[in-house]
Amino acid sequence: MPTWTPTWIRPRRAAVAAALLLPLAAGSPAAAADEPAVFTLDDPRIVESSGLQASDRHPGVYWTHNDSADAAAIYAVDSATGQTVATITLDGITARDIEGISLGPDGDLWIGDIGDNFDGGWSEVWLYRIPEPERLADASVTPTVYTVQYDDGPRDAEALMVHPVTGRVYIASKKQDGTGALYAGPEEMSDSGTNVFARVADTDVWVTDGAFSPDGTRLLLRGYFSARMYAWRDGAPVELDRSVIPPSQMQGESVTFTRDGRYLMFGSEGPGSEVEPVDLHGELLPENAAEDAEDEPEEGADEPSPSTAPEGEPDGEPGTDDGSGDSGGSGDDGISLSLPVAGVLVVAAVAVFGFRRLRAGS
Repeated sequence: MPTWTPTWIRPRRAAVAAALLLPLAAGSPAAAADEPAVFTLDDPRIVESSGLQASDRHPGVYWTHNDSADAAAIYAVDSATGQTVATITLDGITARDIEGISLGPDGDLWIGDIGDNFDGGWSEVWLYRIPEPERLADASVTPTVYTVQYDDGPRDAEALMVHPVTGRVYIASKKQDGTGALYAGPEEMSDSGTNVFARVADTDVWVTDGAFSPDGTRLLLRGYFSARMYAWRDGAPVELDRSVIPPSQMQGESVTFTRDGRYLMFGSEGPGSEVEPVDLHGELLPENAAEDAEDEPEEGADEPSPSTAPEGEPDGEPGTDDGSGDSGGSGDDGISLSLPVAGVLVVAAVAVFGFRRLRAGS
């Protein structure tokens, strides 16, 4: 049977179109079986998902929570179905504005009651700590409670991060006017006194959530429409040149790394909101994930591809190819694209070919 080709694509242009679309197809779920899928938070109780954490004990499960004065509870969501498989209620807690969740190196979940819609109106905020359940079932748990203050006065914050190696707790304030900052808690947190968090770095992102990579070598801070990746060196963030573009979301307020460190999962507020993956390449990859990627042969290649960095310019610097194969939409500009963005590029390519054919016919 002859192959039908649309009349507005000549054979030569069809070949060019196919070559153009192949890299995008390589980043699709069908081509990358191990890429996490987009999933929807189907629980009608989850309408303001403001934090996200990949489970360590339960692969494919993500913990989330509502913000503001919702019930003091966290929800375990199965990414394969979008259904809530466990609800953990925090006994004895009246939630004020829970805005973040993070996993510590000992397997404990930390929940941050750190939001402040009065922009510094609360003199103190609280952190709640519970073990991640071994069995996914509804339960009530009494958390350990930590009182927190900042060394330079009250702050509105929505990002709570626990370093997965040192166990140190960090909070990022929500400011984009030059006063935003990353704060570090004491090396040993106290559940009997006040824990003063010290300002350790300035930020210029309207931070709505943040996450450490599972190996602790990368820190991601996200805002509503942007995200910033940092290398974590000697207990401090070092901003990377390569960029991460989060998916287009109505109110993006959550992010977490997958447990292998190769993807970021971005979430949003709203009923039935989606959680979407973005794959990482080059220097954006956590060190452990980068080492694993180097050990994997590139699909369809007879031998490892040499670095394409220009002479005199080291690998991983701006404007160079990181040798990742660009399977997820990461180009020479160092930008990791989500699948919706790749789809826009496909439509644009098809439109260009059609327009050229119409002009030729006229």
